[in-house]
Amino acid sequence: GDVVRVAGIAGLVEEVGLRRTVLRDLDGIVHSISNGEIKAASNFTKGYSRVNLNVSVGYGEDLDRVIKVINRVCKEMAEEPKWKAAFITTPQVLRVNNLGDSGIDIKILGDTKPIKQWAVMGELRLRLKRTFDAEGIEIPWPHTKVYFGNAIPEMEAAKQPSRKSTATKKSKKTS
Repeated sequence: GDVVRVAGIAGLVEEVGLRRTVLRDLDGIVHSISNGEIKAASNFTKGYSRVNLNVSVGYGEDLDRVIKVINRVCKEMAEEPKWKAAFITTPQVLRVNNLGDSGIDIKILGDTKPIKQWAVMGELRLRLKRTFDAEGIEIPWPHTKVYFGNAIPEMEAAKQPSRKSTATKKSKKTS
């Protein structure tokens, strides 16, 4: 019942035999791996599992406020009867993890019962998104402008007379 990665394949262990190990991956595909091919194995669910999230916020945000909001959302979720049994430790902000191109990454860590980390992280992301929206905290994303041809639209617009200036010139001519 453990979730492991062996020979580059991650999945739920269905069988461990003398010659092979059988895993079922997230897509439901069953992989049969010769035990001779296994050089290293990683167990995602031995004893406990970990919530390990990076959440990005905009550069204009008050980080002290953002950290308080994140910790509050984590605490509220960990105290809810529906989710309480999944947690070993309440997730909380560990640090400001990165100053990226479009935002500031905040690292959140906490421990869950084995195999519960994915459900907890999914629900926590949902709650953080809803709370950030309600509190006006920006979640950044990269923006791209695409230009066709040689001209940059803002520069071309600056060269063109505005409608107002064209209308003023016409009314002066008719006077």
